[in-house]
Amino acid sequence: MKALRFAAQLLLYVPLMVLIGYFSTRPRFSVIAPDEALLRLSFTHAAAPVHPCRKRSAEELAKLPPNMRAPLDCPRERVPLQVSLELDGREIFERTVPPTGLRRDGDATVYFRTAVPAGRHRVVVRMGDQPGGGFDYTKAATIDFAPGAAWVIDFRPSEAGFVFRG
Repeated sequence: MKALRFAAQLLLYVPLMVLIGYFSTRPRFSVIAPDEALLRLSFTHAAAPVHPCRKRSAEELAKLPPNMRAPLDCPRERVPLQVSLELDGREIFERTVPPTGLRRDGDATVYFRTAVPAGRHRVVVRMGDQPGGGFDYTKAATIDFAPGAAWVIDFRPSEAGFVFRG
């Protein structure tokens, strides 16, 4: 009886394992063509506040409850991020990304990906995060994109701006 049960399990499990093995390698799928590379722009950043903090007067502080008497009144709303990405002098991505949150006081998240022909390309990325517009951070690099390679552009304030990783 045990031998019959074991044989029945083999008859069921072996074809299933063969199907799983086959479909784990076939059909072949690639996100990009063989002669292309992948470029991603991906980061989260909190822009500057829309208005600077202002100092409250003594009269204003006296009107507030004792637990609310902060000497500075700082607005929470943040500036939308302006982001631009150029490839070989041609703008391929340009967005104004609003901050998240009900009071528009959260981080803004940027994500963009595109296939790039393999070879050497000039990449320029810019971002503005201050009131008044304009770009506050700019980084340019000439990158040799290998076929099938993936490059990521990240923003790191601790590293003084954009970081290219491939």
